[in-house]
Amino acid sequence: MTEQLPQPAAIRTRDFAARRHANRLRRYGAGLMAGVALALPLAAVGGTVIAPVPANAASLPESFAPLAEKVMPAVVNISTTQEVQQPSGPEQMLPFDLPENSPFRRFFEPFMQGQQPTHPQVVNALGSGFIIDPSGYVVTNNHVIDGATEIKVTLEDKSQYTAKLVGRDPLTDLALLKIEAGHDLPAVQFGDSDAARVGDWVLAVGNPFGLGGTVTAGIVSARNRDINAGPYDDFLQIDAAINRGNSGGPVFDESGKVIGINTAIYSPNGGSVGIGFSIPANIATKVVAQLKESGSISRGWLGVEIQPLTPEIAEALGMDKPEGALVARVLPGSPAGDAGLERGDVVVQIDGQPVKDARDLTRKVGDLQPGDRVGLAVKRQGDEKEIRIRLGERPQDLAANQQGDHADPGAGVAVDALGVRLAPIDDGLRQRLGIDDSVKGVAVVDILPPKGDDKRPHAGPGPELRPGDVIEQVAGTAVDRPSQVTALIDEARARKRDHVLLLVARGNESRFVAVEIK
Repeated sequence: MTEQLPQPAAIRTRDFAARRHANRLRRYGAGLMAGVALALPLAAVGGTVIAPVPANAASLPESFAPLAEKVMPAVVNISTTQEVQQPSGPEQMLPFDLPENSPFRRFFEPFMQGQQPTHPQVVNALGSGFIIDPSGYVVTNNHVIDGATEIKVTLEDKSQYTAKLVGRDPLTDLALLKIEAGHDLPAVQFGDSDAARVGDWVLAVGNPFGLGGTVTAGIVSARNRDINAGPYDDFLQIDAAINRGNSGGPVFDESGKVIGINTAIYSPNGGSVGIGFSIPANIATKVVAQLKESGSISRGWLGVEIQPLTPEIAEALGMDKPEGALVARVLPGSPAGDAGLERGDVVVQIDGQPVKDARDLTRKVGDLQPGDRVGLAVKRQGDEKEIRIRLGERPQDLAANQQGDHADPGAGVAVDALGVRLAPIDDGLRQRLGIDDSVKGVAVVDILPPKGDDKRPHAGPGPELRPGDVIEQVAGTAVDRPSQVTALIDEARARKRDHVLLLVARGNESRFVAVEIK
């Protein structure tokens, strides 16, 4: 029995333009959806169409058919059985926790079938994957199989197998499965994603909307994308059409090697708009190898909280360029703490390799193993130091950030330069704000209204100051009284600084903030 496609009228649209487009599609049949189209005979659209020949036709592939025939047998459909405890619409099945208004919230959640439950109910989810070893190892996204009580893998020839979960890594959204077929299976190999250039052709294969094996083509649109999905973001951006259900499916280069794994899309309307994100093969290769060997992932760990350097923070530190990773906090008893790394240090190299930004340092350390010894070049108050550190193992669950309650408005000392009221921390204030005993400084108890036409954010480009924050340092000096804050700001003005650097604690996280000085 042929599976019926949903009518375009059933496509949930978010705005008027999208609804109008869906109405136009209705007269062309049920098959036209974002990135998934059924071909119509020429007679159906009124005659012969002659396509223009592009100027670079010599460089275009004559056909993707040989490549598709080569790789499709190794691409699989994945279906899972899950018991949900809450409504299971797309907004509840996101692979990452993002702000409510983020356009990236429509990540590649598995394509849920059935009605939204209002009580615990078993549902089926669909995704994609690919075989990397003839013995039956299958790679997919972690969010495709997360919470599954049963995982089924269906091959191109319709043979179906129950899969065993070998291991998974939520931080990179990867999972490794194993199926037992009793014979060798078609498999594909990882390629070198670092060699992929912007503009190179790619082929995406997967299971969009549960339709089964579907091939789309496009190019690499960008590299090194950070979409705030996790600490190891380094996505390839592609414009090949990918939709819900493509999660975990491979992206092939022209030689038929996997250079990416489809994981997310940017979509204001729920369908493909030509902006998809894939985990690079060079990241996946290392993760999959560890999962295959031990079923889990271990990563090197410094034990610091770091943040990017903005031009304003770099200027406040006396640096010419905002390059490196700024240490906002050193965890007590951590490898970094034992080795002498300090908050306010800027890590500019690791084992002789330059550190471009905070994300670059996170990835470089994560690629190393616990017990490895590394050398960090850091800038500290204008001097450069070399620090040797033996890495620890990254904890599986790092503590989540917590927000303190607001203090009573109107109390404290007004500091016009910052636009806030500050108060010393006593036991009562510490209890009301939920400030940890280890946090020392001056509490922000209120925000001053801007004066006249001054509309600038008082805390510069970083997170704004708000009631409940604790200023721990000003210009590298620890403070515990509002008068110290005012004096240090005056000193920064006298040195002709445009910004002053604050170390601000919010919940259990500390961050440096560069504040413009008038």
